[in-house]
Amino acid sequence: MKINPSSKLNKDITDTSQPWLPIIGNPNCGKTALFNRLTGLHHKIGNYPGITVEKKSGWLRGHDILIKDYPGTYSLNAKSIDEKIVSDMVQGWRDKKNRPNGVIVILDSTNITKNIYLALQILDWQIPTIIVLNMIDEAEKNGIQINVKQLKKHLNTAYVIPASAKTGHGIQDVFNAIIKIAESELRVDSQSHLLTIEELSRPLSEITKFLQQRFDKIGHLPEVDSMRLISESNYIRNIVKYLEPSEVEQLKNIINNTRNKFAETQIPYQTIEQTSRFAYIDLYIANLVKVKKTDDKSPSEKIDNFLTHKFFGPAILIGVLFFIFNAIFSWAQWPMEQISIGVNWLSTQFENLIPDGIIQSMVVDGILAGVGSILVFLPQILLLVFFLSILEDSGYMARMAFMMDRLMHKIGLHGRSVLPLLSGFACAIPAIMSARTIENWRDRIQTILMIPLMSCSARLPVYVILIAAFIPDKTVLGFLSLQALVLMGMYFLGMFTAVIISIIIKKIKKRNVEHSLIMELPPYRRPMFSSIGWQVYERGKIFLLNAGTIILAISIVLWFLASFPKPDDAENLSPRQKIEQSYAGKIGHAIEPIIKPLGYDWKIGVGLITSFAAREVIISTLSTLYNLEENEHHRVSLIDAMRNDRYANGKPVFSILVAVSLMVFFAYAAQCMATFAIIKRETNSWRWPVLMVIYMTILAYSASLFVYQGGQLLGFN
Repeated sequence: MKINPSSKLNKDITDTSQPWLPIIGNPNCGKTALFNRLTGLHHKIGNYPGITVEKKSGWLRGHDILIKDYPGTYSLNAKSIDEKIVSDMVQGWRDKKNRPNGVIVILDSTNITKNIYLALQILDWQIPTIIVLNMIDEAEKNGIQINVKQLKKHLNTAYVIPASAKTGHGIQDVFNAIIKIAESELRVDSQSHLLTIEELSRPLSEITKFLQQRFDKIGHLPEVDSMRLISESNYIRNIVKYLEPSEVEQLKNIINNTRNKFAETQIPYQTIEQTSRFAYIDLYIANLVKVKKTDDKSPSEKIDNFLTHKFFGPAILIGVLFFIFNAIFSWAQWPMEQISIGVNWLSTQFENLIPDGIIQSMVVDGILAGVGSILVFLPQILLLVFFLSILEDSGYMARMAFMMDRLMHKIGLHGRSVLPLLSGFACAIPAIMSARTIENWRDRIQTILMIPLMSCSARLPVYVILIAAFIPDKTVLGFLSLQALVLMGMYFLGMFTAVIISIIIKKIKKRNVEHSLIMELPPYRRPMFSSIGWQVYERGKIFLLNAGTIILAISIVLWFLASFPKPDDAENLSPRQKIEQSYAGKIGHAIEPIIKPLGYDWKIGVGLITSFAAREVIISTLSTLYNLEENEHHRVSLIDAMRNDRYANGKPVFSILVAVSLMVFFAYAAQCMATFAIIKRETNSWRWPVLMVIYMTILAYSASLFVYQGGQLLGFN
């Protein structure tokens, strides 16, 4: 079963002929951390629920065995989209050719009795199962003792392995167990993990008998299926494909008769599986976990008394955010300067190597000016991702969701909307995907439409260059940085607007049913800096790939549009006059009347058009245009070029008012093609991305118009 690791690169990860095992577990139990340990991959992990929203696959290191990481779920009774991914996969096991060689079920050792419910449901499929007691180090630290031998006996499973994906303890045992299961054909014959009392089993007898007679076709324990058929109205869809039409009708009649029997005895049939499962847990499992009794609160509870305090909590949250935004400005200054020096040096080298002419202009004024102007902001992007990753890994992100839950309900959003919205500060695409954890379709769509209002990392370069150029670098109240306050204000502007829009939607279309947020707060943990490092690396790589592909391509196209056609009397025209007569100049001047009320000139207009590919492209667009306008021996930085730019009448093109208007526009504008595409995929309709573009464009234009025209009325220039 061993393979050459290098050959894995050429293997099809969808090859169903290879041995495979899924990783299943509750949210935030360490599934992805274990997946990374087993496969050597570096998928994102975090200390809050909802990290994995899609199936991820990878080869077991050095072996031809496929490992699949599935979203977290508390049970196979799916409610949200991410839970349905797991449920549908498991229901597919009725067909023997869809069955995995084994299953890896992850349990949080600090909360066995809660996590074991899902494990019992998996074990009922009679597939070799590896139970991994993850976070065993934390359990021991908290005085929790688990009788592993007896647990294995009562679960009747192949392996029960104490481990820690964080420290690596027990991982080799898991590794060896996977190989043994993949190389053998174990057959597990076990009874269901249910404890059913007579009052429940008697009404179920008819449907159980019907399923027993067709066990070979249905492929699952009759006593389990009977409970689900009674309690879940849509569960029958998992079985009908294996039955004849006449059998389906017979089954439906039996289900109705059985429900009537329960109604006559006034027994709530909707919860019979939960009742039977927890009865089994209480009788056989609960006494296998001994917890050291103490009256003291856990360290996490003590910290929460302060960090989630009704009054201190929000104040601390604002302080944390201000620290992050201040650090983005101050800590990134030196590396940004070094990148800028490097780009300028490279431009000089190419000027010396390439003779004057079109090629030199394309390389220096087009490629290096466009791409280089974006690369300068890499340190700030990495800092933002670094701090957000720490908030996630430490467990503070979950507290942010907890503190904002009450507000979410007041404005018409679900408490589960908080984490996708907060994730939107890094990137809208994974944030939109994480909205799958929201069960209610209305709440999910509303959240998806709100996420693009969160200022993602692509907006950061736009904010930073405008703030650095036009907002004074001074302190407020003696210790607060004005530039950091303005940056934080732009982020809060999106959040505040999302609140207002949600309130309006709530007034227009009220919920039929209110849903409460039930979320277990994870304990505070020391961030895994190896994981954080990989997250920062991956985000940096994505940023550089954009710079090397999208921004590079747009820079070359823009250089061409700004350099051609060549005017007949070019030798008598200044660089500025030449560019105004180019294709780019004509496009910019064509839309200038539309954007003039916002305070923008034609060059900004061209930047608004190109930034639909990616928001940060406006920086490379302006850099290219300004470089072509300047004489080759008098090139200046983009900030100086914007400060020095003048209209024909001598009025500055940029001012504080124009800068604020432009930042407000980018805080609202839907300028990201990838976001449109992911919304189309998640909603399976063009209706919602089109609606998002329309409402956000109207919002961006109206808000910028209000800022600029209102500022002028108040006497600002």
